[in-house]
Amino acid sequence: MNASIIITVCALLLLAYVFDVTSSKTRIPSVILLLALGWFVKQGTMLLNIPIPNLEATLPLIGTIGLILIVLEGSLDLELKKENYTLIGKSAIVAIVPMLLLSFGIAQAIYYFDTTISFKDSLANAIPISVISSAVAISSAKNLIHSQKEFITYESSLSDIFGVILFNFITLHSEIDVASFGYFILDLFFILIISFAATVGLAFLLSRIKHKVKFAPIIILVIMIYYISKIYHLPALIFILLFGLLVGNLDELKHYKFVEKLRPEILNKEIQKFRELTTEFTFLIRTLFFILFGFLIKTNELLNQETIVWASVITISIFVIRGIVLKIVKLDLNPLLYISPRGLITILLFLSIPASQTSALVNNSLIIQIVILTALFLMFGLMFSKSNQENQNPKSKT
Repeated sequence: MNASIIITVCALLLLAYVFDVTSSKTRIPSVILLLALGWFVKQGTMLLNIPIPNLEATLPLIGTIGLILIVLEGSLDLELKKENYTLIGKSAIVAIVPMLLLSFGIAQAIYYFDTTISFKDSLANAIPISVISSAVAISSAKNLIHSQKEFITYESSLSDIFGVILFNFITLHSEIDVASFGYFILDLFFILIISFAATVGLAFLLSRIKHKVKFAPIIILVIMIYYISKIYHLPALIFILLFGLLVGNLDELKHYKFVEKLRPEILNKEIQKFRELTTEFTFLIRTLFFILFGFLIKTNELLNQETIVWASVITISIFVIRGIVLKIVKLDLNPLLYISPRGLITILLFLSIPASQTSALVNNSLIIQIVILTALFLMFGLMFSKSNQENQNPKSKT
């Protein structure tokens, strides 16, 4: 039985790799294929009466590690150049403004229809739906032009970070007052200090370790620092983003004395290897998460007619608000409009809502349907974008 499980998992991972390789041709987001794959595996185990242990407890763990690696992978690829500052500013606006509008809009609707909870608790239920999934967005944008890929990486990473910060702020404080804002600012100050110190320390280790195993300990330390920060309710994703940005942009920071001591000429070579290893790890963890989530999807939740109207209205609102904000900051709608999926971060935050703050309106069915609908919108949008580009740039026939 153990051998069969290992063979099955290996086969699923290899199939997921095929999905990833062919996504540039099919324009089908791998998340849809992975969710479908997990669901079909579940149907197969039920049909063949294969006993499977309860795997629900492993989903948040795999998802959190996946989120860390995804943000790290994305931040390592970002370039801190002066010409990118405008792009960073626009991506921050598109990440934050729609998230806030959606969060408060959905919260108001929940508060209106569910009279059993407060507006603050309604907001806790709305935030997970309002955050873009960098796990899906970054992987879907890999075939876009460089500037669009950078925008999506910045935007989705910032959406994850601001979404987690806002979610923690709402759920961890029983009352929202001046004191809670004071503690929040203090937390930001602490995480910035920790991020700088940890980044310098990890970069120093990376440049000095001569043992043949050096990258795995760095990744383990990054995950450990994240979880320690999380225990103290600090916005730990900021550390991940800053670590990736700083070690990935040493050439832009050479004029600082502390950077010179890190041996940037040696460290740059190591960072390239570290980036490649992070990409490999990220692929494995992201794949396992979405296959497992697909495996745990119940058919009756997917086809729940009571929530499909809510899910459809919310999905339409997501893209209408996104389109308006993209227009305001003067960015092309095609293909950026379509890349606003919900996924890993939405599921993680939904599972993290304290039991005392949950709403019956925001349930498994609603979350699953929104994840699927936004992924389908992404898929058809990218396909439409591809056909438009081909029509505008037809190949000359000889």
